[in-house]
Amino acid sequence: MIILKSKEEIQMMRDAGRIAAIARAVGGEHCKEGVTTAQIDAVIRKTIKSLGATPSFLNLYGFPASACISVNEEVIHGIPSDRVLKNGDIVKIDVGALYKGYHGDCAATFAVGEISREAEQLIEVTRQSFFKGLQAAECEGARLGDIGNAIQTYVESFGYSVVRDFVGHGIGKKVHEDPEVPNYGRAGRGIRLCSGMTLAVEPMINAGVYSVHTLSNEWTVVTDDGKLSSHFENTFALTDNGAVILTDPS
Repeated sequence: MIILKSKEEIQMMRDAGRIAAIARAVGGEHCKEGVTTAQIDAVIRKTIKSLGATPSFLNLYGFPASACISVNEEVIHGIPSDRVLKNGDIVKIDVGALYKGYHGDCAATFAVGEISREAEQLIEVTRQSFFKGLQAAECEGARLGDIGNAIQTYVESFGYSVVRDFVGHGIGKKVHEDPEVPNYGRAGRGIRLCSGMTLAVEPMINAGVYSVHTLSNEWTVVTDDGKLSSHFENTFALTDNGAVILTDPS
């Protein structure tokens, strides 16, 4: 069941989203050579709590940390650890914040020092693909499949692939609500989008094949071919005046 949000609820989600976005940015600032992913997680947790919120992911389905921090070929759900970042790594930080009963969810990929040109392009294409999906959602008469089709078409034009096994989602009082939002698909298919929907759209883009698998820790998802993966996510609301990004740090 899709839960439409009122203007008041969307404003509350904007507050939660702002906190998540600030924590995402703070985590990104700490993606430096010699820093561990556990140290980044600790900073993110401290930031969220200092702003009066609770980390959405901590203990969610049993996840043991406040943020998912995934490096290089790790796609999503990386568990923060004593892994030390090194020059050339790319780091995906996925953050959620619960504030006054509503969640905000966002992610981005950050560079550690100097990264390869391939990695730079992969990160930027992933980021831009989110905005292609956002634009598709704003079109009059848009359907759910239009978002994924716009993302997939853009990404594949660069020779990259879209992860199929994991998708975006609705969000609100729960981190994961209906509907699921694939980052691939056919235009003109799926439910019609309407004002009041709040969605977390999160392209997960691989430099190589789209197939992935989960490591023995039962959380961390990695690319099957060991090539790089990038992730970008924002929560947005559909309103009578178009789409509004809720995970905005300003």
